[in-house]
Amino acid sequence: MRIFLTGATGFIGTAVAAQLIAAGYQVIGLARSQQGAAALSAAGVEAHFGDLADPDSLRSGAALSDGVIHTAFNHDFSTFLANCETDRRVIDAMASALKGTQRPLIITSAVGLGSSGQNVLAVENHFNAEHQNPRKASELAGINALKEGVNVSVIRLSQVHNPLKQGLITPLIEIARQKGFSAFIEEGQNCWSAVHLSDAALLYVLALEKNSPGSRYHAVAEEGITMRKIAETIGYILNVPAISIDAAKAAEHFGWMSKFVAQDMSASSAITQQQLKWQPQGPDLIGDLKQVRIHTR
Repeated sequence: MRIFLTGATGFIGTAVAAQLIAAGYQVIGLARSQQGAAALSAAGVEAHFGDLADPDSLRSGAALSDGVIHTAFNHDFSTFLANCETDRRVIDAMASALKGTQRPLIITSAVGLGSSGQNVLAVENHFNAEHQNPRKASELAGINALKEGVNVSVIRLSQVHNPLKQGLITPLIEIARQKGFSAFIEEGQNCWSAVHLSDAALLYVLALEKNSPGSRYHAVAEEGITMRKIAETIGYILNVPAISIDAAKAAEHFGWMSKFVAQDMSASSAITQQQLKWQPQGPDLIGDLKQVRIHTR
């Protein structure tokens, strides 16, 4: 099978590509430049030139394939709302090329969208269309495509980590380095779920092989680590104190990250593990964080 993979040169996409190739798939990766194409070729991936802003290139890539895995996303959070709308258009474009076929389209979302409210554990069989996270645009696009007969399923990501990157925690490390202390809000008892990169990548392959239209899967190995624990670990690796701040001061301290830091993003993967026989094996989040090497000045 030929799988068209967006984000094939990215943090998650490179790991997904490696898992696909190991499982015997031929991978076609979206490339924006000759440099990207060279990196894909070195990894055993065929390059398809295009861009998230070019729907024709996305449609043609999808049309060339026996299935699509969509991991690409613009992580410039200063334009997060616009990026989520772009993702909706990207999904619409690729879905249009797959309409009338049974070829799978696996899209990416966030685990928080499976929660019915603050401090409520997110689950796979729930979608909160009223959630404040604009990433819901991705799932709404998937729902629309499913209604039109496209074979769509969703991977919801928690904080995907290895010793180099840790999802939204990576910018938190930089904020703590700049401020000279690692902050958490109030008691810091809201939780974030997490998964190791290798486990998340394997989940995409298992979802592809399961080929179950309308399914949602949670890439979650740890249901919830408190923000206080995360902040204390950041303090440990930077050798700075971990300090509680008032909620009223969160926006000033965290900037664009403030809304995320205040959220509870705990999530279950019980349904995912049962349906896909997926058993996370990678290191835990705190263990990977402790391997981070940051040199303060």
